[in-house]
Amino acid sequence: MHDFATKLEDNEDGSLLGSIETDDFIDATLSQPLKIVYRDDNYVAVFKPAGLIVHRSKSTLEQEPVLLQRLRDQLRCHLYPVHRLDRPTAGLILFGLSGAAAAKMVELFTNRMVAKYYQALVYGLTPDAGFIDQPLGAKSDDEWTQGIHDYRLPQDALTQFETLARFYVSWENPATNPSQFSLLEIKPMTGRSHQIRRHLNHIGHPVIGDHRHGDKNQNELAVAGTGVVRMLLTSMRLDFRHPYSSELLSILVGRGSEFDRVVATMEPHRTKSEGSGVNT
Repeated sequence: MHDFATKLEDNEDGSLLGSIETDDFIDATLSQPLKIVYRDDNYVAVFKPAGLIVHRSKSTLEQEPVLLQRLRDQLRCHLYPVHRLDRPTAGLILFGLSGAAAAKMVELFTNRMVAKYYQALVYGLTPDAGFIDQPLGAKSDDEWTQGIHDYRLPQDALTQFETLARFYVSWENPATNPSQFSLLEIKPMTGRSHQIRRHLNHIGHPVIGDHRHGDKNQNELAVAGTGVVRMLLTSMRLDFRHPYSSELLSILVGRGSEFDRVVATMEPHRTKSEGSGVNT
């Protein structure tokens, strides 16, 4: 059991005081080169650590590291985004090396011709498989509560998942009730804002470490029990037909060392218990 003196802030990235950096999580700095997992004449794919934003926005701090700029400096070439990952999500992200190449990949993403696979650790015991059909607005419920209004109609949002493992963890503190967790492989069929996080929270199985859509108590228990502060959601695989060669590509990465450490910590507590069916 780890004793964390610093409490997680209830914000998007759950940042801590001080600076923490691993292969799959940064808090304030990025000193390591980004890991290149695929490159050809038209595209490059890298592993994005959790806590790193993809491109600069109005809320970006002046000295904050930005993936697009860091990768551009590392490769010494222009880059063109084709999709994005939320700041607290780690994993695989793809860039075009020219505007034309990026446009072709954007078309594939738009037409749902790219299969995306994630893994997440969530609270609760999930069924063997599930399909979530829940329209989502451009803004989440908590953003509406904060006065950030968007009056566009919700768009269709579809997410499939499969349960890989379930854990029943008894914490060392006798006053703390045991917690149930599930490791999921997730395939979003659409690409709405925070879709996976909002959908899993909708069915009562929020992602561990999600400080916007998740369960604060379970997040704090997980941090205290494992010492890992990142949100446990990783983009792990992209399948698509290459726009230029027509080759069927499958680009894969691992979950990241911090995510792996949590799973290793929970592995002795694996259970065969199943959750209830989900089809919403």
